[in-house]
Amino acid sequence: MQTRRLVLGALAAAAFSSSIGAAQAAEVTLRVHHFLPPVANTHAKVLVPWKKEVEEASGGRIAIEIFPAMQLGGKPPQLIDQARDGVVDIVWALPSYTPGRYPTAAVFELPFMVSTAAGTTMAVQEFYEKHMRDEFSDVHPLMFHVHARGVIHTKKPVEKIADLEGLKVRAPSRSIGKALETMGATPVFMPVPALPEALSKGVVDGAVIPWEITIPLKIAELVDNHLVTPGPRGLYTSVFVLAMNKAKYEGMPADLRKILDDHSGMHMAKWVGKVWDEIEAPGLAKAKASGTVRELSADQVEKMRAVTASVRGDWIAEMNGIGKDGAALLKDADALIDKYTQ
Repeated sequence: MQTRRLVLGALAAAAFSSSIGAAQAAEVTLRVHHFLPPVANTHAKVLVPWKKEVEEASGGRIAIEIFPAMQLGGKPPQLIDQARDGVVDIVWALPSYTPGRYPTAAVFELPFMVSTAAGTTMAVQEFYEKHMRDEFSDVHPLMFHVHARGVIHTKKPVEKIADLEGLKVRAPSRSIGKALETMGATPVFMPVPALPEALSKGVVDGAVIPWEITIPLKIAELVDNHLVTPGPRGLYTSVFVLAMNKAKYEGMPADLRKILDDHSGMHMAKWVGKVWDEIEAPGLAKAKASGTVRELSADQVEKMRAVTASVRGDWIAEMNGIGKDGAALLKDADALIDKYTQ
């Protein structure tokens, strides 16, 4: 056992030294900060492959160091400010964790907007180029994406909208919070890492999250009921951004900026969206094995669409109030989703 510890310690030290050596040899070192654990799909299947892709394309001139689980300090809602202020170089974050700050991006979080993660992700990326540059002008966005359509996970069985009455449900954004309220539930807002403890202590009775995150959060061990909303558009999604400090980006040599550009934006959105669709299966399988997965009936889906329609109207009014044409933006977002959805 002692020998094994010594060997593992030596390997860890060698890996650390190799990482430090690579960073020292690079012309530019970029520190990436996010709030999920290393076992999460975001870290393992998006950020790590992207890191390798960029480092290889640069011939080692760019080194990327990833710090998961808020290792560099702060809380998830502070991530975008960390990138803006240069506390870190790049963050993976949810704009919706700072309500009201990025209202245009919230169009994709409205009820029944999301199609596939792949199609909706590419739609968000193009929508940013057309309509959201001013909203994110204090950082340099590298890529936007969404997760696959969210599922309602609850301790008690939910088969129809009326069953949500009185339940406290974790919500990721204002839009979905309002949607839950129209269905009789009480939204409780919190970053997703806080969800397992909130469920175990009874702070919430359920949550809306996609299948993929249920595995690292062990949601199938905390609730037994899972409700899917079928159809061409799902109940909701959340918008994520990979955002970089502007000064750090602009201070890079032009050829290295081009490498970063070539491996972010729509290029990255295309493969990241597909990843999010593909990683749903394990979470669904786990839920089926340990609990009950139900599908909302077609008439209940239509009823849900009807009762949550006011959320869209509220968003349009909010955008009109800040001098933007909310109806036109909603129409364009909807058209872009159709354009990219296969």
